Amino acid sequence: MADIHIERKHSLGLLEARKVAFKWAEQVEEKFDMACTYEEGATEDLVSFTRSGVSGELKVTKDLLALDARLGFLLGTFKDRIEGEIVKNLDALLAQKKPAAKKRPAAK
Repeated sequence: MADIHIERKHSLGLLEARKVAFKWAEQVEEKFDMACTYEEGATEDLVSFTRSGVSGELKVTKDLLALDARLGFLLGTFKDRIEGEIVKNLDALLAQKKPAAKKRPAAK
């Protein structure tokens, strides 16, 4: 069995991080036929996901997304590819939520 562990620090706060996690869960349900459950907490949320050959959790806090997945024997051979896809998706979702840099007024 192969394990995947991915952490992404952020400065979104829990409410915005929750939106990222919801979006991620929607994407993996649609694209990879995962079954996801979402549990909201006061300081931490938990997205549990599963399908044949894979199970795991995405923990969501005000400043961290931490994903742990366990791949079965067959999917374990594709660990690097699967991990790369997860990283790409999480990073893209986090990039969409980053606040735009404030522009300074032009000097006269």
